[in-house]
Amino acid sequence: MTMVSGKPGIAKRQLILLSGRAHPELAEAVAKHLGAAITPQAAYDFANGEIFVRFEESVRGADAFVMQSHSAPINDWLIEQLLMVDALKRASAKRITAVVPSFPYARQDRKYAGREPISARLVANMFKTAGADRIVTVDLHTAQAQGFFDGPVDHLHAMWLLTDHVRARYQGEDLAIVSPDAGRTRLAEKWADLLGGCPIAFIHKTRDPLRPNEVMANRVVGDVEGRTCVVVDDMIDTALTSTGAARQLLEQGAKDVVLVATHGVLSADAYERLVASKAREVILTDTLPIPHEKRFPGLTVLSIAPLLARAIQEVFEDGSVTSLFDGNA
Repeated sequence: MTMVSGKPGIAKRQLILLSGRAHPELAEAVAKHLGAAITPQAAYDFANGEIFVRFEESVRGADAFVMQSHSAPINDWLIEQLLMVDALKRASAKRITAVVPSFPYARQDRKYAGREPISARLVANMFKTAGADRIVTVDLHTAQAQGFFDGPVDHLHAMWLLTDHVRARYQGEDLAIVSPDAGRTRLAEKWADLLGGCPIAFIHKTRDPLRPNEVMANRVVGDVEGRTCVVVDDMIDTALTSTGAARQLLEQGAKDVVLVATHGVLSADAYERLVASKAREVILTDTLPIPHEKRFPGLTVLSIAPLLARAIQEVFEDGSVTSLFDGNA
């Protein structure tokens, strides 16, 4: 697909969109919003697990956006996207943007003890080495991880999409925004501001560092009695944290609990835990594929495709991605 940049003095150039195999539905939705076609490619696994990719059309001189979601098997999809970036570089693409809706290894962004890797930094280095000029991602686990990549990072936020849904669905109810741990209180404050200044609370919890994903004890800090509590986080993985928070809030007198996150990892027994929880609604986006067998009546999945498409368009036209969240930028 050939598009012309709207900026004066910039020559006509081509935008191409490419997709890995992890979440083709999201790439197709983004392509539809852009009015583009996904560049066809061959991609398959060899018998020993090695991955092969080859684009079936020329990408020379193109502004290339290569999309991949990083669900299980996460390492396969990471390598596939890196190979696609390398192929683009060797095929003389003019600029390569890695579109990474859910950044892999984002939680491993610092050393919690000695002799540990900083895996998120390593992944960023791998994208740079492969040939990516910039990264587009959504709701990093911690915002400072943007600094791991030596180049532009467009850090998109799903908060406006999610708050619009909550506002429309729970208008007129007494809301409280709840952080599932002390580290997410800043996010809860932003949510509270966007929803008209409702009160916030957080779950104080302790963990055993030798037992990942397991909470030892927790308690609610803040007034939640009689309120519809909206628990906000960046992801739901095993759902132990979110369903534990729901249980604790209901025990403290909350009227209802709504669980909200950008990334629905839904590992292990997450589906069973969410179905068994007494949460009124679970709200996610489709940054990661959520297969039919992991969906249930109380689950709402919002499309992130319009936001990704608008960001890609701004990057292609050398516009302002910040303007997607702040019209004055």
